[in-house]
Amino acid sequence: MPEAVLQRAAAEMLDWQGSGMGVMEMSHRGKEFGAICAQAEADLRQLLAVPEDFHVLFMQGGGLGENAIVPMNLSRGGQVDFVVTGSWSVKSHKEAQRYCQAKVIASNADSKHTRMPDPSTWELSADASYVHICSNETIHGVEFQTLPDLAALGSQAPLVIDFSSHVASRSVDWRRVGLAFGGAQKNLGPAGLTLVIVRDDLLGHALDICPSAFNYRTVADNQSMYNTPPTWAIYVAGLTFQWLLQQSEGALTGVAAMEQRNQAKARLLYDFIDASPFYENKVSPDCRSRMNVPFFLVDETRNDDFLSGARDRGLLQLKGHKSVGGMRASIYNAMPLEGVQALVDYMREFERSHA
Repeated sequence: MPEAVLQRAAAEMLDWQGSGMGVMEMSHRGKEFGAICAQAEADLRQLLAVPEDFHVLFMQGGGLGENAIVPMNLSRGGQVDFVVTGSWSVKSHKEAQRYCQAKVIASNADSKHTRMPDPSTWELSADASYVHICSNETIHGVEFQTLPDLAALGSQAPLVIDFSSHVASRSVDWRRVGLAFGGAQKNLGPAGLTLVIVRDDLLGHALDICPSAFNYRTVADNQSMYNTPPTWAIYVAGLTFQWLLQQSEGALTGVAAMEQRNQAKARLLYDFIDASPFYENKVSPDCRSRMNVPFFLVDETRNDDFLSGARDRGLLQLKGHKSVGGMRASIYNAMPLEGVQALVDYMREFERSHA
């Protein structure tokens, strides 16, 4: 979370803009929270350049919840295509099988999720209700650098992207997307808020078993207020949207500025790893994630010493996911370049003292 956002949320904790109450005390149907929610949506639309024919939905359930909610709304009980590129798309495919015919049309499992399957090799179904990808895999550190153009591949199916872990870190080509969803807790705000941006023509097709609170048509018709939304999380995310809009790099602002900043952060870390005989990153350079950088010590018997020294320097949560091991540096939007430089400096020092 950006420090400026946390400071403002703390300052307004007991009294939001002279209302005499904090956001957590407000009725979600009151005018005060109504203004907060409307501003958050307007700022998000500006930040991500969301077209007018897309609805912005503030929901609950996280990305894992959307793995069920998306097929309940979009599959029509038929065929759905999945591109499996890591742990999160594996989970998405498994969950969708409960509601539709979920077919894996491409996978990078043979490379242990270190490369991306070329879209020209995807075995797209002629009658798929949609095609699902996870556009950034946090555990394996692979990212689609360009969203696939399904129309150019001969498919009329809408593209569904799980962009939980890199939302607002780079621009989105909405011409290629039918629906995007993501938990807010990586780049946008606290856990509890799930963002869904869905094209208008994809509403109104929910399965009968879909709960009303998860029916996109119902949520859209009620401006995300059909049930009590995660008010505090929406408020803090709204502050983050404002912070992001204010960011600048030269003539660039907002997401464009963040994208340039994120490129610089990732380049600094990857360049150091690639030049070092002590560390390694196994992901193909053409699909490396800008947000999540997994790396390994060539001598993994030194892992515990590395993590202990990192903690002593205030460099936290560097242990890799248990399914892949090694280390992982997550360098989301709020992480400044100075933080990445501090990690590189420590890695260099550790290498000198242990090589």
